[in-house]
Amino acid sequence: MTLGVMYDMTNLQYQAVYNVLSFSLASMMATTVFLWFRSYSVVEKYKSAVIISGLVTFIAAYHYMRIFNSWVGAYHFPAGTSAAGAMGISNPTLTGVPFNDAYRYMDWLLTVPLLLVEILLVMKLPEAEFSSKAWTLGFGSALMIVSGYYGELVVSGNLTPRWMCWFISMIFFLYIVYELLVGLSEATSSEADPNIAAKIRTAQVMTVISWCTYPVVYLFPMFGIEASSAVVSIQLGYCVSDIISKCGVGLVIYQISSAKSSKESLLG
Repeated sequence: MTLGVMYDMTNLQYQAVYNVLSFSLASMMATTVFLWFRSYSVVEKYKSAVIISGLVTFIAAYHYMRIFNSWVGAYHFPAGTSAAGAMGISNPTLTGVPFNDAYRYMDWLLTVPLLLVEILLVMKLPEAEFSSKAWTLGFGSALMIVSGYYGELVVSGNLTPRWMCWFISMIFFLYIVYELLVGLSEATSSEADPNIAAKIRTAQVMTVISWCTYPVVYLFPMFGIEASSAVVSIQLGYCVSDIISKCGVGLVIYQISSAKSSKESLLG
């Protein structure tokens, strides 16, 4: 069973995905509001970084709304019960409407390049180097996502396509990790304020650590986790990673922008 196949869920499995999608949506919305309101507290030079961070979570909130609605639409509870109040009562049944997780990949295609750009914007990079890094990292991240999409649709049966997509996607993934931790290390070290340098390093490490979850979660079906258990594990893993890489890193970007703004105001 591969493309477009839906799996029966126990009530506990359904509720786990339902609640973590709801929590992820709320996290993205709350972070968006906070970042956009706080963008007015930083100097003009760093506003773009904070606004883009909020744009990342805004785009993610939209897609999480679509994912959540798709999940709810794919299952049905017997009359007299509901998704919110069916704990321990009965298992949901398939409605025949497929769960569309492609929204997640469409989200990543937009937000992952922006995530990398928001980090670059708070670093001390010459304009030419910034432009070069933004284009290469953005293009590399897009290829990483596109190359992994087809394999994501295969969670049981012949997993060869999933393995192939994983290996191709990992090539681009490792390149981006190298650039974040090694290629940009000189720019991070050039920060005069060690506190600001540490925060930038935190944003880089948080991004890499949260992203490392994705290739591991991608491997769940290859580890023998099959059918509904694989779907649930993948959804939970991706949600946690998204919250860290989008909300968590976005808040660190705000802290960096705020610290740099305060420093420049004092110097000015």
